[in-house]
Amino acid sequence: MPESGPSDVQERRRDLAAFLRSRRERITPREAGLPSTGRRRTPGLRREELALLAGMSATWYTYLEQGRDIRASDQVLDALADALRLDAHERDHLFRLAGRAPAAGEAGPVPVAPEVAAVPLLIQPHPAFLIDGTYEVLSHNPATERVFPGLVTADGRRPNFARWTFLEPRAREVLVDWEPEARGLLARVRSLAGAHAGDPRFRRLVEELHEGSAEVRDWWPRFEVEARGGGHKRLRSPDGGVVTYAYTAFHAAGRPEQTLVIYAAPNAPS
Repeated sequence: MPESGPSDVQERRRDLAAFLRSRRERITPREAGLPSTGRRRTPGLRREELALLAGMSATWYTYLEQGRDIRASDQVLDALADALRLDAHERDHLFRLAGRAPAAGEAGPVPVAPEVAAVPLLIQPHPAFLIDGTYEVLSHNPATERVFPGLVTADGRRPNFARWTFLEPRAREVLVDWEPEARGLLARVRSLAGAHAGDPRFRRLVEELHEGSAEVRDWWPRFEVEARGGGHKRLRSPDGGVVTYAYTAFHAAGRPEQTLVIYAAPNAPS
């Protein structure tokens, strides 16, 4: 089969942009579980609303829908497919338009129900987010981005708290007790990875953390394990003050690996 030429690639980008727009416009805010915001000029979700539900940068998603020359990873396409409520055939079509063959034989994330993905937005202004077993952020609200700067990147990749903790330099400033927090998170990742032996999502995450973090390379052989739970966490705010947050985790009904985490600040910055 001949390789695709420039005109073919440009046409595929235009088709991808049109497909994304058509699927975005068919989902009403009510169906997505979003609060009413008065009159709307678009028949369905706004671009920034879909980006929030998919856990990605609104600017990056806009570029994708404009047909610009950017490549979407499998993780990004999966997130969009979930947020757009695509069926199996539509999901395959999305991957093909993006120039990526649908992943075969891999264990993928469990689809996120739109009404569940919308919950963090309803909890604003308190930081709240939904994560899966690999600590990928399935949905979040704006307060999450404010409290955890650098969590959402401009490359369109789905945010991930494990990557942020170990690979984002700002995490060591934000997490006042970075080392015990990071060691506890890594212990939870090891517990979850052990329960999903052979799942390529966990393998890719562990490999990436090993490649980018000397601490992971040092701590991983210690085989520390830990279960997820609630607790307290000291975070440094943008003005330099320290806020002690209490956080609680809830599992989505019927989706034990999808966890809603809510933060509340019982004290003022110190």
